[in-house]
Amino acid sequence: MIALKTDRELELVEENAQLLSEILVEVGAAVGPGVTTAELDRLAERRIRAAGAKPAFKGYQGYPATLCTSVNEEIVHGIPSDERVLRNGDIVSLDLGLLRAGYYADAAVTVGVGEISPEARRLMEVTWGALREAISKARIGARLSDISHAIGAYVRRHGFFVVREFVGHGIGRELHEDPQIPNYGPPGRGPRLREGMVLCPEPMVKTDDGPVRILPDGWTAVTESGGLSAHYEEMVAVLPEGPKVLTGWIWEGIWRKRK
Repeated sequence: MIALKTDRELELVEENAQLLSEILVEVGAAVGPGVTTAELDRLAERRIRAAGAKPAFKGYQGYPATLCTSVNEEIVHGIPSDERVLRNGDIVSLDLGLLRAGYYADAAVTVGVGEISPEARRLMEVTWGALREAISKARIGARLSDISHAIGAYVRRHGFFVVREFVGHGIGRELHEDPQIPNYGPPGRGPRLREGMVLCPEPMVKTDDGPVRILPDGWTAVTESGGLSAHYEEMVAVLPEGPKVLTGWIWEGIWRKRK
């Protein structure tokens, strides 16, 4: 069953989403050559706890950190480490969640480290564009698969490939609520979108159509070929006036802060 949020619940979810956005912008702005992924993790946890919230991922199904840091060919769930030093030309996906006042927030952004390649820049821009397309479909009366189709069609049109093994989701009192939101599929299928739904579409996009594998740590998903991958996720509420991005376009916030 897809939970519909009351006006008061939407207020709480939006407050958490805005807090998460502020923290992710700060963490993203701290990305640079010579920074370790563990330093970013510690910054994220410190900021979450200082705000009176709890890390949503730490301990979730055994995950050992606050932040997921997925570098280059790593798609999602990369575990931060003091030994993983970011280098010029890397791209790193930062996936972060928090829990406050009984409600969750969850978002992700991919950030370039120093000067990145044209291919990496284009991959990031296409993945971000796919997310914007997805959010534009989050309207009352639309079908759930309209969001999925928008992601997959946009990515294909630009010569990249979606990751099929992971999906977006609903969010609220649970970190992962119904519905699941694949990054591909035909339009016009699935439940109709209703006022009060809060969704987390999250396109994960790669440079080739090869398989995905999980590293021996049991968490980190990578492209088998070693090709690059990017990942973006925002929280969006389905409202009468149209989709409302509760997290506030995080990537744009990071680049404004880094200028």
